Amino acid sequence: MAEYKHSVALDIEKCKGCTTCLKRCPTEAIRIRNGHAEINSMRCIDCGECIRLCPYKAKKAISDKLDSIKNYKYKIALPPPSLYGQFDGLEDVDYVLQGLLDIGFDDVFEVARAAELVSGYTRHFLNNPGIKKPVISSACPVIVRLISLRFPFLCENVMPLLPPMEIAGMLAKKQAMEKHPELKESDIATCFISPCPAKVSYVKNNFSQTTYVDCIVSMNEVFFPLLAAMKKIKNPQPVSRSGIIGISWASTGGEASAIFNDKYLAADGIENVMKVLDNIDNGSFPELEFIELNACHGGCVGGVLTVENPYIAKARLQTLRRYLPVSQNWNYNKDKDNKYVPDDYKIPNELQYCPVSQLAENTNEAIKKMADIQKVLERLPGIDCGSCGSPNCQAFAYDVVKGEADENECIVKMRERIKELLAEEKEREKTESVGGQKTE
Repeated sequence: MAEYKHSVALDIEKCKGCTTCLKRCPTEAIRIRNGHAEINSMRCIDCGECIRLCPYKAKKAISDKLDSIKNYKYKIALPPPSLYGQFDGLEDVDYVLQGLLDIGFDDVFEVARAAELVSGYTRHFLNNPGIKKPVISSACPVIVRLISLRFPFLCENVMPLLPPMEIAGMLAKKQAMEKHPELKESDIATCFISPCPAKVSYVKNNFSQTTYVDCIVSMNEVFFPLLAAMKKIKNPQPVSRSGIIGISWASTGGEASAIFNDKYLAADGIENVMKVLDNIDNGSFPELEFIELNACHGGCVGGVLTVENPYIAKARLQTLRRYLPVSQNWNYNKDKDNKYVPDDYKIPNELQYCPVSQLAENTNEAIKKMADIQKVLERLPGIDCGSCGSPNCQAFAYDVVKGEADENECIVKMRERIKELLAEEKEREKTESVGGQKTE
């Protein structure tokens, strides 16, 4: 298996070894060892919860710098709709797009435009017979990776459509080469402005095999130079082609509502998402057709690389959408052909299950280790305190059997052992004292 390239990293010098991240990591990817956190790269899904929660700012996101595309001849910005919600008093998206041109980009292609196309083709995909339902959106990279690691029976449920970011990059390059025939594809750089680290990992690991996004910069890095440029704009060029559907993708429910079908569910927040996936996996779920899941609270407006409070950003987007058309990018006559989805909009390969909790290659050996874990677990207190450096007693038992921890590291068992030693020491002192009196 190829090494997974992560966009969430640890600054050991800042880490104090507290258990905040340990207790909240949804995939139990973090351990406290040698006085600081350690991130298991095989389990990490780059959701950014540890970045959001760390009181010491010891977790950080790794992304490209804005000047990383300066050597390309033609630079295209790919702004997501969540970017528009970061600015107070914004009444026209064109101010943001003009600002991006003013800070050094040669062109802009809105991701919201691609989102409207994905919504249209999602409706087509749902009308195909024989697909496994409920269909789970593939737009959030965290959800896709989470399913591939934890939910093998749901891999077939993931919709095989590229996310809007990728489609925007593809269309942006095609458009640029049509406008400028003198350019080669290698001359063009598409730069996505990301609200979260997971999308950085998506591009780094080339999920779509041939990514159309050349670099990803964080939204909080672009925000201040963009804000300064926007303040100087008086009359922006009217270049926006986003509609209500595309802008709505920025917050929870926007994608799901665009399928024009009431048999859907939209959930956000990684803990809520885990519960929904568990319910689908065990069959205790209503008969729905489409599931939209966002790892961040509020949707992409709640990403850890954003600037504004997600609920304020969502309210701003509601105001911004008021005077927009439903869609500027989808021909609704296409809805008559309810089965066609272009091949270049599809994910090339089916999602594969990649188990990370496998105890052994041999089945008998794995069963034996499972029994060993149960034995260790029975000897533990079951209070899930995290003082041992593992998130809970179950994980600690797993670590012990895997040889990554010692059972004596359990703080409760350690305290019991100390009490026993103190009792033995007192008994020894008492015996020596009595023995000394007899000797006299």
